[in-house]
Amino acid sequence: MALDGAETTVIAQDEILTGEAVALDVQPVGFLLRAVGAVIDVAVSTAILVLFALAMLWLAGNGSVDEAVLPILVIAMIVVVTVVVPTLVETTTRGRSLGKLAVGGRVVRIDGGAAGFRHAFIRALVGVLEIWLTAGVVAALVGVFTVRGQRLGDLVAGTYAERTRAARLPAVMPQVPPSLMGWAEVADVAALPDPLARRLGVFVRQGEQLEPAARQRLAASLAVEAAPFVSPLPTTDPELFIRGVAAVRFAREYAAVQARDARAAALVR
Repeated sequence: MALDGAETTVIAQDEILTGEAVALDVQPVGFLLRAVGAVIDVAVSTAILVLFALAMLWLAGNGSVDEAVLPILVIAMIVVVTVVVPTLVETTTRGRSLGKLAVGGRVVRIDGGAAGFRHAFIRALVGVLEIWLTAGVVAALVGVFTVRGQRLGDLVAGTYAERTRAARLPAVMPQVPPSLMGWAEVADVAALPDPLARRLGVFVRQGEQLEPAARQRLAASLAVEAAPFVSPLPTTDPELFIRGVAAVRFAREYAAVQARDARAAALVR
């Protein structure tokens, strides 16, 4: 959108703005996957606490541990399992706990950078309230009403869970039709809704297998749906328009994936 001759860049809620003022498409881990990861982490922590409690009871029964010391040991172990261990794990693994590894995610800062000790400690500390003391109810309620599925600890720490398992890219990169090369250089194609993006991708890959009449009808329908996300609109037939939109979006998302991988590799060094 232009205002008084100046261009305004709109950053979507699922994008991050780097220090070079480049908007990168990122995909947060969905609410359900985050819940599964949290259940895995809590289950592991609970198993550790149960094993410790059984060990303490066995030692107390043998007289190896004074019963007066048991409450102190139990409290210390709870603090270690619920706060110390999660903080150390997320700090040393750069935001990847066992549950997040299982669902293909990691905790990062809002700007896409690696989360550090401070972020992990805040998340673990707030997690005692929202996960352990409320059985996850607070985390679930907050996660449902936040765009990136953030829990309360994420909001306080300024983090969210980023998806690390990207969908496999198609074998052949869609190409901009020759007649739209000039348009593609200046086109602003916003992120498409996932269902529409999938249908455009299927049409580009398999459209030639359709009967000409059916292909034209489908192309016209898809072009109408995609038009609100494109500026300026090229003067061309619907099928070429769809192929141009798919190619521009693919190029942008592919560049974003490469930039994300380069940033991740630089952080690991």
